[in-house]
Amino acid sequence: MKERWTKEAADAGEKLSQQFDIWLAAENIPFVSPEAEALYRERVELYRDAIQMKTVPKRIPVCPSAGSFPIEYAGITWKEAMYDYKKLGYAWRKYHDDFDPDGYSAPRTIAPGKSLEILGLELYRWAGGGLRDDQEYQFVEKEYMRDDEYYDLIDDPTGFFLNTYFPRIFKELGALKKMPMLPPIHELPVIPSGIIPFGMPDVQAAFARLCSAGEDVNHWLAEVTNVSIAQMANGKPSFSAGFTKAPFDVIGDSLRGTKGVLMDMFRHPEELVEACERITPFMIKSGAAGCKAAGHVMPFIPLHKGADTFMSEDQFMTFYWPTLRKLIIGLSNEGVVPQLFVEGAYNRRLDLIDDLPPGKVVWWFDATDMAAAKKTVGRTNCIAGNVPLDILCTGTPDDVKVYCKDLIDTAGKDGGFIMTSGAGVQGAKAENVKAMIDFSKKYGVYS
Repeated sequence: MKERWTKEAADAGEKLSQQFDIWLAAENIPFVSPEAEALYRERVELYRDAIQMKTVPKRIPVCPSAGSFPIEYAGITWKEAMYDYKKLGYAWRKYHDDFDPDGYSAPRTIAPGKSLEILGLELYRWAGGGLRDDQEYQFVEKEYMRDDEYYDLIDDPTGFFLNTYFPRIFKELGALKKMPMLPPIHELPVIPSGIIPFGMPDVQAAFARLCSAGEDVNHWLAEVTNVSIAQMANGKPSFSAGFTKAPFDVIGDSLRGTKGVLMDMFRHPEELVEACERITPFMIKSGAAGCKAAGHVMPFIPLHKGADTFMSEDQFMTFYWPTLRKLIIGLSNEGVVPQLFVEGAYNRRLDLIDDLPPGKVVWWFDATDMAAAKKTVGRTNCIAGNVPLDILCTGTPDDVKVYCKDLIDTAGKDGGFIMTSGAGVQGAKAENVKAMIDFSKKYGVYS
């Protein structure tokens, strides 16, 4: 694996340069005017200068994480946003038109409710799916993979997700447990037995539901795409595109659950490490494919369970960082720039993670000390953050401006910085979000 990555790293810089050119060219964007086209390219160059640590950029790019703030700001309910895709599009248009950030934040976390209903998703509850119309979705955490199933996952990740995990999180897809192992179906005598399940009524019904859910997702995607293109046509490049996760978080969030993975670090450490290694290539391919399909450079990666308060430094270096680092290097070798959203604080992690090639990642911090981040990882790679939600939700515009000024003076010194929020700005006062964007654009100019 290391030899392959070393070989791929030889042309990673050229791949990244080509990917930046694709992002900048925006060949399929129907710009509304020459001014909008120029503004789009100017903003892409702001991000490129920050990522590549240009010492004298024009100014700091400013893009709060929209979160679900557009839903609140537009005055629609969560249920409307998840089931009426026109209203979802309206909310995202209104937010971006009224606040004019330097980047477009797509509503990727506002999933299409009807498709979730069709499949009987039990991994979440949502407005219209067990919650009130005005409630944000909720994760239902439990052990969807047993601790004696590690080697089922390790031996065949795709088979495990199809045959075991999907039937557990989608109550309407229980029949997928009957799906055969596909690698043995390679000779004429074994073809009939391999395709028997496809003739079973319950299996056919499960696939029919998948088809129906897929049709609904395509309706949702069409509206999201229309809104995205319209915003880019008006001069706002997307802030990120594509999605993947740290391998440990895949297992700890949605397979074993928090309690399960905590116990596994003591009871099944070897299996946990091996499982993280096994799914790393899938996470690399997933993040790179989504990013490149969108003609972008930054796949979004939320980091959940690596925070200071979740595990010790030894545990971080044993279970979390090795495969996260492989994910980062693998994505870099594909010519993209991982956008790492560090939830919680990494104040005790900064020296540990300061071993990456320069100009290859964006470290987006939530509660990490930004002055300390600037002195460590910020010397070689772009950092972003971290206007806190408590100020945006309860403070005044003047409070916001004071915080942003200090952030620009410290983290933004000499470039390599993107101004954004510490998390999605849902619950924030509109005037505070406006103050953050307008002040930072004006003050964050380099001479």
